[in-house]
Amino acid sequence: MTKTNTVTPNKKRVNLLEDPVANTLKRMTIPMIYGMVLLMTFNLIDTFFVGLLGTQPLAAISFTFPVTFTVISLTIGLGIGTSAVIAKYLGKKDTKSAKNAATAALYLAAIIVACLSTVGYFITDPLFTLLGAQPSLLPLIHEYMDIWYIGSVCLIGPMIGNAVLRASGDTKTPSMIMGSAGLINAILDPIFIFGFGPIPAMGIQGAAIATLISWIFGLGFVLYILTKKHDLIHTTMLPIKELIVACKDILKIGLPAASANMLTPLAAAIMTAIVASYGEAAVAAFGVGSRLESIACLIVLALSMTLPPFISQNFGAGQLHRVETAYKVAIKFILVWQIVIYIILALCANWIASVFTKETEVADLIKLFIWILPLGYGLQGIIILTNSSFNALHKPMIALGLSVIRLFVCYLPLAYVGSLFYGLAGLFAGALLGNVLMAMISYRLFSKEFIHNESASPEQVV
Repeated sequence: MTKTNTVTPNKKRVNLLEDPVANTLKRMTIPMIYGMVLLMTFNLIDTFFVGLLGTQPLAAISFTFPVTFTVISLTIGLGIGTSAVIAKYLGKKDTKSAKNAATAALYLAAIIVACLSTVGYFITDPLFTLLGAQPSLLPLIHEYMDIWYIGSVCLIGPMIGNAVLRASGDTKTPSMIMGSAGLINAILDPIFIFGFGPIPAMGIQGAAIATLISWIFGLGFVLYILTKKHDLIHTTMLPIKELIVACKDILKIGLPAASANMLTPLAAAIMTAIVASYGEAAVAAFGVGSRLESIACLIVLALSMTLPPFISQNFGAGQLHRVETAYKVAIKFILVWQIVIYIILALCANWIASVFTKETEVADLIKLFIWILPLGYGLQGIIILTNSSFNALHKPMIALGLSVIRLFVCYLPLAYVGSLFYGLAGLFAGALLGNVLMAMISYRLFSKEFIHNESASPEQVV
């Protein structure tokens, strides 16, 4: 094999095709956990500083979340497609096609995000008015979103670039990029928001500028790693024919994955609307519970990023026994881990409720949430990891179908029916039952699909 078709070895990468399965997943996942913890922490700091500006700036930035999350969900979906395609090529030792796909993914994501943000830039007023923003908030929304739209193309760094690195087995570098970009944002936030020395106070616009600078840093960092350290992308333009082929492969998985990602906030909005019928205390408690869920399921989210590259590489190499082993190891670990998390949450429920509120009604509802819903987080982990595994096996439509069934056939309907009979406790119990049923469906379907795949080569399956 020629030098141009080989990927430079790097000590940060693990051998996904040969290293022990459980140890490999552990080595890949732990760095991702560190990066995600840092990023979540810095994002909380970001919200904290904007909150110091007052209610209106905080409300304005809250209105931006659905729009920004839509763009981010799209790039995450493209990242999932990128990771699956590249990892499969690397598993087949086809490094030229892997580099083509990585390069094409950056072009594709930049073009799509730029087009989407351009449209958003010119329809800011009608879009946010439709979302319910009052006219008095529109100037503040413009201050933030005009900068955000301009810099959004830099999202290809942390989203697509990190997906390429994970596909090659390197999860330490993405965690460094996530953490350092978040740190830069946290440091610059108070400087640009409130002013420091010669830098004037820019309010909510300062928060957007801090975010933009952190993204530019992340993009520059990841491009340097991809070109100079790992040799995972081309530094010259791809021929049009190769570019089109690579983009089709990525979109085949990326678009369904992005669609599945965008279903989650929609389901959350519907769930919040149901909860709202029980009053402001219920909404406040549900909001606290939802934030606790993102922390309690951190390991699941980290594994959902590291399991797919492992599966895709071994799938490409035809080592389906390692795919099966990895899936089962991840599922068993998540079930045990989330039981431990549930016990901790249940024992600390009184203390957790007291930290978030002094109102007895809200505290009681927070405790009710903690005692019921986290019991199903391990089962929710099965659902998430199964979806990730189907994407990794280049079966994105099955993953999308499972997401639709989970949210709109099991989770939301059972939660609503439960609320009709037993109020808020029934709502939580119904959501729990929805996760139980969907976990059983997901595990059974993956087992059947795996048996089917085991009898065919990767070329025959895809």
